[in-house]
Amino acid sequence: MTAYDELMAHERETQALGQVAGRLGWDQETVMPRGSGPQRAEESEAMEHVLHARRTDPRVGDWLAAIDDATLDPVGKANLRHIRRRFERTNRVPAKLAGALARVTSSAQRSWADARAANDFAAFAPVLEQVVALKREEGAALADGGDVYDALLDDYEPGATGAELQAMFDALRPRLVDLRDRILGAEHQPAALTGHFDEQSQMKLTREIAKAFGYDMSRGRIDKAVHPFSSGSGLDVRITTRTSPNDPFGSIYSTIHEVGHACYEQSIDDDYLLTPLGQGVSMGVHESQSRIFENQLGRSRAFTGWLFERMKEVFGEMPVADAEAFYGAVNRVTPGYIRTESDEVQYNLHVLLRFDLERQLIAGDLAVADLEEAWNSRFEADFGVKVDTPANGCLQDVHWSVGLFGYFPTYSLGNVYAGCLMKALRAQMPEVDDHLARGEPAQATKWLTENLQRHGGLFEPKEVVTRACGGETPSEAPLLDYLEAKFGAIYKL
Repeated sequence: MTAYDELMAHERETQALGQVAGRLGWDQETVMPRGSGPQRAEESEAMEHVLHARRTDPRVGDWLAAIDDATLDPVGKANLRHIRRRFERTNRVPAKLAGALARVTSSAQRSWADARAANDFAAFAPVLEQVVALKREEGAALADGGDVYDALLDDYEPGATGAELQAMFDALRPRLVDLRDRILGAEHQPAALTGHFDEQSQMKLTREIAKAFGYDMSRGRIDKAVHPFSSGSGLDVRITTRTSPNDPFGSIYSTIHEVGHACYEQSIDDDYLLTPLGQGVSMGVHESQSRIFENQLGRSRAFTGWLFERMKEVFGEMPVADAEAFYGAVNRVTPGYIRTESDEVQYNLHVLLRFDLERQLIAGDLAVADLEEAWNSRFEADFGVKVDTPANGCLQDVHWSVGLFGYFPTYSLGNVYAGCLMKALRAQMPEVDDHLARGEPAQATKWLTENLQRHGGLFEPKEVVTRACGGETPSEAPLLDYLEAKFGAIYKL
């Protein structure tokens, strides 16, 4: 075996163990017994020690040094790029710290869920302080004298910086706020969808919709969790959703969102299975898939026209007059508390709030003890509404409890990418609305598979989006143009 062969054999086993570790997280959020938390924390720590040892194995450095990159094809070079980057980053983080992070975030996740259910931020604050302290320590080790937040961000969006994203978000905010204010002040306001919608029927419908978007249920499954998520890659990609008897859209669109993530993972070239290329290249690119599935496709006038008729078959007559009123109900803009339930116009404003606060937490400019007050003040300033409960405020998201600092901005970056991709998709597939109107979104998602998803980690994040967009560099303009056109029509602005 050559050095490259030996390195990739080692990597394949490491990737397989990483999938097992991910399955522990899926189990914890779906079916793990409530009293199993303390043991699961130790199991997660033990698995992290094993993975850390494999990723920092001195032989990896020897293999990397022995390989002549010039002898490799583009796939081999891309594999080395990922392995080398991870090897260098992982070696900067002591094994003891990596294990402590796995243990503390595992227990913190359960503490967050309990505190959220009890509406008690004070009960969660002590463990969040531990998570923040450990993430600062990890970030400092990774930064090696550079910006600590950028070092954490690099785990989710390689090559991006906080300053770069801040500039993009500063460009997004004025037009978003202006559009939001014009919408809320508009004379025409679509009515909400009200009524009772059987939760078992919701789950049956979400499975049907997931398959329509291209989700392969023979290599996946849909379960319920407090916070919807997607887990796994390759031949085992699972998602979760949640249901409410009074809000079927929460279940439907959470499912479509997570199916976007899952289809990305399922659609990557099988030749990349259990290699560094066998996963989505970044969270920004990942979010572009979930957001384009959920919004540009799932909330389009064409698809909601089909969904309106299908929901009448499942739930009986709808409490709205027709498909156009239903389209308005799906896309209502209201100043709600919850990011995951937010409309397209205000969603990024929710993300920008979190981005600013987490940068302050990591920089040490905001203490965890002051987070709830800072959140509530910022939310009222941004949305004009006072936060009523912690569960609707700083306890609503799971991310900080599990140490995902640097993750939130990728949601908005994904929206920007999605705007660019939809512009390119429509240019190349002008008949897309005809397919959506028949309840056949898979015709559009196949375009995404061919132009982006199948590549996995072969290209850098911005490069794979640029290639899919025909060479056009991603910018916020297509997203803003799309939002202004869509909601201008809905609200008769």
